[in-house]
Amino acid sequence: MTTTTPPAGAATTGADGRGLHMARPQQFETVEEERAHRKAKLAAAFRMFSRAGLDEGVAGHVTVRDPAEPDTFWVNPFGMHFSMIRSSDLVRVDEDGQVVEGERAVNGAAVAIHCAVHAARPDVLAAAHAHGPAGKTLSSLEMGIEPLTQDACAFYEDVGVFDDFTGVVLDREEGRRIGVALGSHKAVILRNHGMLTVGTSVDSAAWWFLTLERTARCQLDAYAAAAGLGRPLRRIGHEEAELTRGQVGYEFAGWFQFQPIWERISSEQPELFD
Repeated sequence: MTTTTPPAGAATTGADGRGLHMARPQQFETVEEERAHRKAKLAAAFRMFSRAGLDEGVAGHVTVRDPAEPDTFWVNPFGMHFSMIRSSDLVRVDEDGQVVEGERAVNGAAVAIHCAVHAARPDVLAAAHAHGPAGKTLSSLEMGIEPLTQDACAFYEDVGVFDDFTGVVLDREEGRRIGVALGSHKAVILRNHGMLTVGTSVDSAAWWFLTLERTARCQLDAYAAAAGLGRPLRRIGHEEAELTRGQVGYEFAGWFQFQPIWERISSEQPELFD
């Protein structure tokens, strides 16, 4: 995370000049503590996805690099419902797609996509992909994410497009092409498939996916409403969209947005730490 500048609108100083508390990324004394933390955040991300209706049978996967062996990553076991995943259920996979820790099978598509994405983006710690209904719908249309709302501006000129749908992604070469389409962006639309997001933490990657799915839903609703009412869409201008992206679309802002979700899930579902 390159900056921990408070999100736009944060008042971090009291009237008497004292600093006010605001969540910041945790620092760790040992790699074991950091690994446990990353795995707990990953388990919480799956539970968030489930609550948001982003689970579609056995489809979908979120990954995070291991802090001790960053060429390996932790991923959800194939066939386990997102709402039930605990830290101890996660499986570690190496850069060749081989399971090096854990007892459960993994999704071949997760291996093909995430091995390639992590290899293409050494700056990324986590990647998220699920088959959300709005993301799937938008991916089937010849459109990208448009600056129609403040939240949409987090993705302004920051979403790649992978146009080459050939079925379930099981080929490592296709995974590589997804990594190319992602480029330096925080998200990529997978045509006729869905969406994928990345971040420098589980927190930001998961939040970017959730808010991108909601943004897609708002965009589809806006188009439908405009057509039904016979009124034009009102897009945010280029300069304003760029400014807003700088306010809400940077990595710490994404990390920070996930913290209330993390606090609620970890409090209500402490078994995720098992």
